[in-house]
Amino acid sequence: MPRGQKSKLHTHEKHHQAQGGIQHRRTAQATAAKEKEFPSLVPPPLSVLPHREPAARSRNTLETSQRALSTKSAGVSPTRSYKGANCKIEKKQSSSQAPLTTVQSQGDPLTETTGVLVQFLMHMYKRKKLITKANMLKIVNKKYKNCFPEILRRASFSLEVVFGVDLKEVDSTKHSYTLVSKMDLPNNGTVSRGRGFPKTGLLMNILGVIFMKGNCATEENIWEFLNKMRVYAGKRHFIFGEPRKLITQDLVKLKYLEYRQVANSDPARYEFLWGPRAHAETSKMKVLEFWAKINHTVPSAFHSWYEEALQDEEEQVKATVALQAEADATASEYPRECPTVPPTPNEVEVDSSHCG
Repeated sequence: MPRGQKSKLHTHEKHHQAQGGIQHRRTAQATAAKEKEFPSLVPPPLSVLPHREPAARSRNTLETSQRALSTKSAGVSPTRSYKGANCKIEKKQSSSQAPLTTVQSQGDPLTETTGVLVQFLMHMYKRKKLITKANMLKIVNKKYKNCFPEILRRASFSLEVVFGVDLKEVDSTKHSYTLVSKMDLPNNGTVSRGRGFPKTGLLMNILGVIFMKGNCATEENIWEFLNKMRVYAGKRHFIFGEPRKLITQDLVKLKYLEYRQVANSDPARYEFLWGPRAHAETSKMKVLEFWAKINHTVPSAFHSWYEEALQDEEEQVKATVALQAEADATASEYPRECPTVPPTPNEVEVDSSHCG
């Protein structure tokens, strides 16, 4: 081949490679942007209950995510000012004492107090007792009473994102509260009778993964996310119990999840979808609001999913209106009801065709 043609060919190849490299980078950037938008890298904090773990489990491959969570857990922020709450915090350092929580912000004395308050609130929730500010103040360390609004805010956040339970004020004058589950799982959310904690938060997370994976998530997707919460298949969790049985059997039997084999998969693989009770008790928007709360943002920050959730809300409203119209039309077709008091003979003669 003549030298001139070789030079042109070489130049063309270099240009083609450069274009391919640019295209590859653009594709990678688009993928990275999508992954960045997907909030599964920020699972809910599980540092709300005093829980000692073996030293071998104190660190894992998710150290970066866990460090991020340590500042978000129960609203912890080392740089937050507490002047508004008239709260002066006395910092204590103790390198010899093992942390009482799975993820704990070092030097923040409110974290442990928040965990104790969460335990108390969970105890009251299981007993279906009304909660008062006076009762809560009894278990808060006296030197942190001025910080009570902040402690309560953190506890409320933890209850919501971990257990799926909302703290609601029922009487502002008496400062009384009640806890309301986001969904109607049996036995106050514990699913099974006996001891245990509400599983609603875990279910809301799983529903979120399914929604954000195109309304159908593979079993691998689910466990990839749950592992970031330190929830592992076949390994009993101190809050959620045995997770594999919970999500592949218990929640499936209760019709909150659908668990089915992927079509034509060999070896068999499985996937999760929302079950009929999930559709009945919550919505995509509510799940998105839940995930936004965990990520300290607003639902509209997740653009594509927010649009889908809005559309889903509109369709539900239309369906409700259509059902109501159908019910009204059916009701109007029925004849007037017969009188409940037996008529007199004269009334029968005058209005003998009343029910005919």
